[in-house]
Amino acid sequence: MTTLMIQGTTSDAGKSTVVAALCRWLQRQGVAVAPFKPQNMALNSAVTVDGGEIGRSTALQALACGVEPHSDMNPVLLKPQSDCGAQVILRGQVYGNMNAVDYHAYKAEARQAVYDAWQALSARYDVIIAEGAGSPAEVNLRANDIANMGFAEMVDCPVLLVGDIDRGGVFAQLVGTLVLISESECNRTRGFIINRFRGDLALLEPGLDWLTERTGKPVNGVLPYLHGLVLDAEDSVGTAGEHQAGALRVVVPVLPRISNHNDFDPLRLHPGVELTFVGPDQSPPPADVILLSGSKHTRGDLAWLRANGWEAVIERHLRYGGHVFGICGGFQMLGQQVDDPEGLEGEPGITAGLGWLDTHTRMVAGKQLTRVSGTLTLPGAEAPAAVCGYEIHNGVTTGADLARPLVTLADKVDGAISADGRVMGTYLHGLFDDPAACAALLAHWGLRDQGQAVDYASHREQQLDRLADAVEECLDTDWLKRLLGMA
Repeated sequence: MTTLMIQGTTSDAGKSTVVAALCRWLQRQGVAVAPFKPQNMALNSAVTVDGGEIGRSTALQALACGVEPHSDMNPVLLKPQSDCGAQVILRGQVYGNMNAVDYHAYKAEARQAVYDAWQALSARYDVIIAEGAGSPAEVNLRANDIANMGFAEMVDCPVLLVGDIDRGGVFAQLVGTLVLISESECNRTRGFIINRFRGDLALLEPGLDWLTERTGKPVNGVLPYLHGLVLDAEDSVGTAGEHQAGALRVVVPVLPRISNHNDFDPLRLHPGVELTFVGPDQSPPPADVILLSGSKHTRGDLAWLRANGWEAVIERHLRYGGHVFGICGGFQMLGQQVDDPEGLEGEPGITAGLGWLDTHTRMVAGKQLTRVSGTLTLPGAEAPAAVCGYEIHNGVTTGADLARPLVTLADKVDGAISADGRVMGTYLHGLFDDPAACAALLAHWGLRDQGQAVDYASHREQQLDRLADAVEECLDTDWLKRLLGMA
């Protein structure tokens, strides 16, 4: 077993993408490979084959490896609920809520869970490609570190450092990182990968030579800026894609604790959809559909919606014939009230919902983590559409509108539809990934000329192959094979 760790000079340097690229490249070499992220902080998550929860980017990397995502691949997942607190997911299951100071002290215990998960994964695969978090040069977080060099030192693995040249200052990023880490950490950093380069490589080569001469470490390669690359985001909300004239106008408010907004990635790619994410202090544009996303703090984000004028926006939108659709936390917000008696997502209390569905939600301990499949039944549809997805939620929802469910699953029904069919909600994440379900929903919302359907599963595979092609073309793969003990 060999472990290689990819660390970055900054957040969003491209670590997740580089790990996915290396995983798909190794999978195409016939190597039994798996991803590993010791600690992740993200609100986009996925349900694993063993009934756990891990970061969405790690689940994508498992797909790149051609294996099912497992909770061992991301043993510590932090899901922020406020600026100073988060829900701690340990090896796939909720451990509890902690503020930042308490978690920093807890990392010494979490370290064992990380090591145990790495050992369990290492017993099943030949190569582990591990991903750091943030930057290894965050000296204030170095004590009991499990996310970057602390993990690399614990398991004694080599590190490659990734820098994003598109942001500028990549040489300062790389050299500065080496200056700030310890001598042993610097020694285990075997080389660099420069990411997101656009332009004439000949103009960059003098800088690459200088970098190697200055540090004594090779540049393994320069990955290009891949235009139009759309993959499941770890945190950042992506921009919309191109759309045709007369596209269906879909608007998503960007909640402070928005979660699993990758639900909407298939809509970003759909030529018949004009998708707009609206942040704070932005005026909502005219819309045919308003989508309410998942949330890690439903009551807090409800308050944010009201404070930012969205309650009046939705009321006016519905009065003029628009549609509203909520997923998970967004579904809960559309009901009469959200009750969190134990304070699972913040301070205990009850918050009035938006009131567009006759439902009531109560937060209860014991998170629902399941993969599901079934059929989507919409008012006026000629036939049900196949749908599959996953549930990640604490809330239990009851109420009269559940008698008009949106989804029929193997052992239950899910979601609710208002009497006029213009307000809907569901706990099911990922339903837009299925072309049939996506087409059915878009048709219900008024899109007649849908053009070619977007098969997001096929799109993911194509994008991962595109990344692996970039590895083959732009990195020194012979050097990588020697580093991994493959040559």
